[in-house]
Amino acid sequence: MASPSAVLAAWEACDKTDTLFVLVCTVLCWTIVPTVGIAYSGYAWKRNGMSAAMAAVLTIATCSVQWFVVGYTLAYGPGGGWFFGDLDHFLHWGVLAEPVGTIPAILFSEFQLVFEATVCAIAVGGFCERGRLWPVVFFIALWSTFIYCPLAHMVWGGGVLAEKLRVLDFAGGTPVHVCSGATASALSIYLSYPLFRSRKSAVRTPTHIRLHRPGNSFFQLLAMIIIWGSWLAFDAGTVLALNFQAVMALCVTNLCASAGALTWAVMTYLESGRWSLDSTFMGAISGLVMITPSAGFIDMPTAFFFGVFGALLCRQALRIKFTKFAHHWRWVDNGDTFATHCVGGVAATICTGLFAQKKVAAYGGLEIDGGVFFDGNIRQLWAQIVEVLVGFTWSFGGTYMIVALIDCVPGLEVLAIDKHINEGLDLNETEEFLGGMEYPDEVDYTPTPKGILTLD
Repeated sequence: MASPSAVLAAWEACDKTDTLFVLVCTVLCWTIVPTVGIAYSGYAWKRNGMSAAMAAVLTIATCSVQWFVVGYTLAYGPGGGWFFGDLDHFLHWGVLAEPVGTIPAILFSEFQLVFEATVCAIAVGGFCERGRLWPVVFFIALWSTFIYCPLAHMVWGGGVLAEKLRVLDFAGGTPVHVCSGATASALSIYLSYPLFRSRKSAVRTPTHIRLHRPGNSFFQLLAMIIIWGSWLAFDAGTVLALNFQAVMALCVTNLCASAGALTWAVMTYLESGRWSLDSTFMGAISGLVMITPSAGFIDMPTAFFFGVFGALLCRQALRIKFTKFAHHWRWVDNGDTFATHCVGGVAATICTGLFAQKKVAAYGGLEIDGGVFFDGNIRQLWAQIVEVLVGFTWSFGGTYMIVALIDCVPGLEVLAIDKHINEGLDLNETEEFLGGMEYPDEVDYTPTPKGILTLD
């Protein structure tokens, strides 16, 4: 361990303005993690609100411990290979004031922890309304170690996608959105078609969850305000310095989210004659997803186009869960994670290869080859497509194996029993209960078809 004088000397080498900037961004971005839980509790049936929120709270605590022990070194260890960093920073050994760029290493680590926890909080939405909370803790620890950390290393930590393909992914098109969307989808599919103890249990019936309206619109409003505002710091802080690229990243992020929110809200209004908070929120999220991988590489007009396109695309993807096909095959996307983060993340990553600009990246001193349309770099498009394929396959396949492994352990059955699903998980999984409005047409609502028998 370095002496106090060495630590202070390293601290003096850091830029205090940049450090303060990233410190503030870290604090603002931390709020995204529990707020994702608030968002899911707003989507969920009123009797599942607390259990949906609790998964995100467990995420920030579990990820913080995992990141301290091994996560940071696996993602950003300096001497690793194509898929993992080395173990030089195990238990955060040596991670103190040494500059990473112009900020202390420990602050860089904390900012990157927020990324991991955000992705995981979005991903565990796949457990919403059907999954037990106890297995979620084990899932978070394993998933963050074997899925997120290697993917972050491949894209940002000097791994194969960064060094060999030179992918452009500013703040996480694939490590954040494709990864979380693919993970949530794998969880949802496993809960519909479990392989091990959840399948063999006499008190569990894997089935489709009936669709319902958002359980608490105030939670959605609160979540939209916090996530939208904090995501400005998420993208701006990724620059890790207070320069003009950070300013541009913030501005294009807000414009893209605004264009997405307005597009989705107006389309719903034209169809129904009413304004919908849910539609506005979903549009804003689709815009934030679209801008994440390109926030440091595109200009304002392109960001506006991204927002409109993202809302149109994700809105169509959202329709899948309302189809007879989804009901027949037990497809559940109650948090709309597949429609927004997975579909939107794939589109955003590919669009970055099409529209990235050298001159915008140069605002932060970055040298890139640009994308197809502005800089004629066709190779970048293929690099982005490979990144998406690797990210989706790694996340979906790895998640399915991890949740199946957990489901093999007695006491860690991932699917809740029928009685608890029908009563509401808040009555059985958590000490507290979050109430909500009861719609007249949902007084007799139950998540599963009435023909399914439940056993105590």
